[in-house]
Amino acid sequence: EVQVTNPLFPTVPPVIRVYPETQAQEPGVSASLRCHAEGIPNPRITWLKNGIDIMPKLSKQLTLLANGSELHISSVRYEDTGAYTCIAKNEVGVDEDISSLFIEDSARKTRLSVGNMFYVFSDDGITVLQPNECEIRRHIRPEERIFTTYEEICPRVEGEDTQSCLWASAVNVRDKYIYVTQPKQNRVMIIDIQTQKAVQSLDVDPLPTKLHYDKSHDQVWVLSWGDMWRSSPTLQVIPEASAGEDQRVIRTPFEGVEDFFIPPTNLIINHVRFGFIFNKSKSAVHKIDLETVTHIKTISFKNHSCLPQTMAYTHLGGYFFVQCRRNRSVAAPPQLVIDSVTDAVVGPNSDVSGTPYISPDGRYLVSADEDSGRIKVQALTVRGEIKLIYDLQTNLRVSDLTFQPSFTEGNQYYIYATSHLQTDVLFVELSTGKMNVLKNLKDPITSKDWPWSSYNRIMKDSGLFGQYLITPAKDSLFVINGRQNTLRCEVSGIRRGNTVVWVGEV
Repeated sequence: EVQVTNPLFPTVPPVIRVYPETQAQEPGVSASLRCHAEGIPNPRITWLKNGIDIMPKLSKQLTLLANGSELHISSVRYEDTGAYTCIAKNEVGVDEDISSLFIEDSARKTRLSVGNMFYVFSDDGITVLQPNECEIRRHIRPEERIFTTYEEICPRVEGEDTQSCLWASAVNVRDKYIYVTQPKQNRVMIIDIQTQKAVQSLDVDPLPTKLHYDKSHDQVWVLSWGDMWRSSPTLQVIPEASAGEDQRVIRTPFEGVEDFFIPPTNLIINHVRFGFIFNKSKSAVHKIDLETVTHIKTISFKNHSCLPQTMAYTHLGGYFFVQCRRNRSVAAPPQLVIDSVTDAVVGPNSDVSGTPYISPDGRYLVSADEDSGRIKVQALTVRGEIKLIYDLQTNLRVSDLTFQPSFTEGNQYYIYATSHLQTDVLFVELSTGKMNVLKNLKDPITSKDWPWSSYNRIMKDSGLFGQYLITPAKDSLFVINGRQNTLRCEVSGIRRGNTVVWVGEV
């Protein structure tokens, strides 16, 4: 529980993660130890080696980057072996964690890793991609079999000469399993990450199109449309998702669900109690208790004549932002702001419209208006004020957008955005609005070929410590190096690879 000392200035003690927790390197190579800290106010970071302060004797080999959040050793020697403690402090508390470094002669060859990979689900099965070398580590073909039932991963469809796969949505469950929907097979398939095999499939209601993993209760939510007209949608839950054996599916009592929103966890919020579901025709969102899967209350937007389309949440100020559906005739309506403590509608978010995205630290709201191509960025202050910092006019109709932590500034981010129609990818320095473009990343998958969501070209990051992003074109994948803001490589021959999951260290 967060203790608030002064209600006007909510403060949060630091929470940190180090990366990697342990690593083995050969003498002479470089090594990086990283530490990400969050708290309010922003914590200061210091490092100890085997309990002794590193700062005074920073050598030519040792450098601190990004306000101390990365400790870089340019050429390691045996004596660099040790326990490196990262300490983060602000005025209300302290947190620390240890990253261990071992220098040994044949460190490289020992570990066969299945982690730090992108899993890409495409027409041709499942591709496991190691982004650093742009290397395909494994390819699971459509005719391979599911371990328990011996069914084919992507059964042959009558009248089609080639065997191919159709996927919609996938989630990573604690770096142990990946759950992925096969909408035309009316099932959810479970991939075991350790063995890189499909281990089970679960029958669900027809046309499962969206999954969300609720970490707090270890359950996967499944939205099924019923048919392509979404005439009989249902919401189901798979409990104890990380147990991975003999899974079952529970139907929820909610009717006519158009979409749902469950706030993501982050370093500061590690438990989420409530989710929201919305209907196509109702000017309201329904708040549900995630643990008991029951309806708690309905928050009405009648006075604002808003049909909700998407939502976002920030723990700074505790706001929900709701994007409203547009009428054909009128300009895009502004977002609505809800106070999460009282569930009251505070009012419109001034004149900001578009899909809301919250940066991982909760400090920025990025709103992408698909029609006008405008991207507005607002800062959320510790007091809960929402301030417009800049308004970017782009010609990009944003399909998807994600955040990449900066490698040079502590607590800073870049935005990476893809377009529905164009081949360019936009990247923006979040704090300054400095824009740049990566050009000619080929044509996106058409909306016609991607009916499952408005994200016909996704942009997938590799988490808090990752430096690679991935975005699919029609027949290939592009890997972006977020440390250098450059294109790393193109992997060709992957069609409709628009379902991607990042798997961290396993």
